Amino acid sequence: MAKISWRVWLLIFAILASILAIRPTFQTGVMISSVEHNSTAFESGLRTGQIIKSINGQPIKNIKDFSSALEIFPTVEKTKLVIQTNEQEYILFLNQIPQISVKKIPFTRIKFGLDIEGGSRALVKPEVDLSSSEINDLIAVTSERLNVYGLSDLVIRPVSDLAGNNFMLVEIAGATPTELRELVSKQGKFEAKIGNETVFIGGDKDIASVCRNDASCSGIESCYAVQEGQACKFRFVIYLSEEAAKKHADITSKLKVNATEQGRFLEKKLDLYLDDQLVDSLLISEDLKGRVTTQIQIQGSGVGATTKEALDDANQAMNKLQTVLITGSLPYKLEIVKLDTISPTLGDKFIIYILFAGVAAILAVALIVFIRYRKIKSSLALLLTSFSEVIIILGIASLIHWNLDLPSIAGILAVIGTGVDQQIVILDESHSGKSLSVKQRLKRALFIVVSAYFTSLVSLLPLYWAGAGLLKGFAVTTIIGITSAVLITRPAFADIIRKIEE
Repeated sequence: MAKISWRVWLLIFAILASILAIRPTFQTGVMISSVEHNSTAFESGLRTGQIIKSINGQPIKNIKDFSSALEIFPTVEKTKLVIQTNEQEYILFLNQIPQISVKKIPFTRIKFGLDIEGGSRALVKPEVDLSSSEINDLIAVTSERLNVYGLSDLVIRPVSDLAGNNFMLVEIAGATPTELRELVSKQGKFEAKIGNETVFIGGDKDIASVCRNDASCSGIESCYAVQEGQACKFRFVIYLSEEAAKKHADITSKLKVNATEQGRFLEKKLDLYLDDQLVDSLLISEDLKGRVTTQIQIQGSGVGATTKEALDDANQAMNKLQTVLITGSLPYKLEIVKLDTISPTLGDKFIIYILFAGVAAILAVALIVFIRYRKIKSSLALLLTSFSEVIIILGIASLIHWNLDLPSIAGILAVIGTGVDQQIVILDESHSGKSLSVKQRLKRALFIVVSAYFTSLVSLLPLYWAGAGLLKGFAVTTIIGITSAVLITRPAFADIIRKIEE
């Protein structure tokens, strides 16, 4: 029996390790894709990535089971909800559906980008030039703000182009371009003023906490007919810091009291500004004059042609105000340079087409190799080596949590193509120059392979930054593929061919 070389053992180990990294799963249940911050579910400990196994003893195998288990809501009285996850059991008392989103459990650890799963992508540039550290600070604030919305599959990362310009790339699964533009293009500067004096602004400095998802201190107050159709009024309570409360007391202590039909109020109102636009003006009760109070009630409204549209508009406006009050304004004004929408249907079809094209190409090459050299073993070796390269790339991508988008998959195809070319070089060299030994001929072939590798590597590196990082996926998967090939699969393939020839 022929002795297996250490290079072939290395290839076998790499394949097994890659399969473990991909780790196919057969779990039942649904995976939590997002949990809204400040919600009862979040405060109870439920987090993104946990797998829900049962609700109130009812097994959850898919999203349909999850929806059926929550049909008890909404209720007037708070209902006990026992959620069993793969980590532990959580007990919640709610009168509405918990503020979480779920999705199917992925079959493997391979992560796909928005090109495959669908959503929107925005390339965002601050109005002023920022350093890498300043971009990272901007990303931290933006992430905090968008996470408050409970968005799932949110990716925000810094990118740069070949000219040295720094950008922020925002990808959100399931969001439309309009929603994404609204979320990231506004600075979100919030100010509450009495006259020309600022009482407090959004953010941790002045705002201790904001009431959300609690009917006792947040919600829609009433709906009524207006000239435009319908309007719905919302209100929620915020809690000021001691410093902001004292400032409010100092400003109000200097104001006079006016008597109106509605009651006695201070002569000036509390004006709420969002991005320098007046969104509402609130009357200040007489009993708040000069009083240090940390509790303030914020009000606003939404309008629409129907009551449902007015409710949706009011909820959206309330959510936006709450978010800005919690997170504060972005440190810089932003400009959306490029805005894309990606269809998940297009992504699914693309994967199927690529799978068929890749398999067909490898089989066709293997057939040509068999016709050319008349050796079934050489053809099988080429097939197995090509498939092993794809497995290794997917394993490394899973290990580093790289999202496979369309450029990344194109990079895998490029690796398959260059891999087949280099394996044919090895095969040709093993059959030429009969004056040299098989070992010497294969060494010459590997020298050609290594030379081609460094040429490809140098040409791929600029693509990592080209197009403000939009081609990064192609560069990453291609570099992973050709590097693992030159270190693992090519030497192993050469050893296999040497054994066949000898």
